[in-house]
Amino acid sequence: MRSALVLNATYEPLSVVPAFRAVCLVLADKADLIADDGHLLHSERMAIPSPSVVRLRYVVKVPYARRTAMSRRALFARDNYSCQYCGGFADSLDHVVPRSRGGQHTWENVAAACRPCNLRKRDRTPAEANMWLARPPRAPREQAWITAAVTLVP
Repeated sequence: MRSALVLNATYEPLSVVPAFRAVCLVLADKADLIADDGHLLHSERMAIPSPSVVRLRYVVKVPYARRTAMSRRALFARDNYSCQYCGGFADSLDHVVPRSRGGQHTWENVAAACRPCNLRKRDRTPAEANMWLARPPRAPREQAWITAAVTLVP
């Protein structure tokens, strides 16, 4: 299913919605089409470009700063799909402080790792395994959820 980025009237990113919802916003004159993905959506009487970015015509107040949800996709995007121990291609997650030792499943305790490094580290801390992280894990920037959610925005 295609998705579209919804921008506030001030061009701040608000959310990612299905393309069908974005078309409804445009047809109801609640949003302007900023960019389309090149595909057409057909109805009985018209053909509409499938939106990839729409801008609302009014300002929506955002009462809180959105924190990026923890997911594999978002974590690999944060670490650029590279192992934080050796720099190779990362295909697994590693808890810096193992969960068996009280480590939490949070942004600050999870890093991308390749399978060999993850197996070598086992149930130990990086210091005990004599393996060091390329950079300390941290929560992503405020708007990093967009990178995790949007796959095609021109």
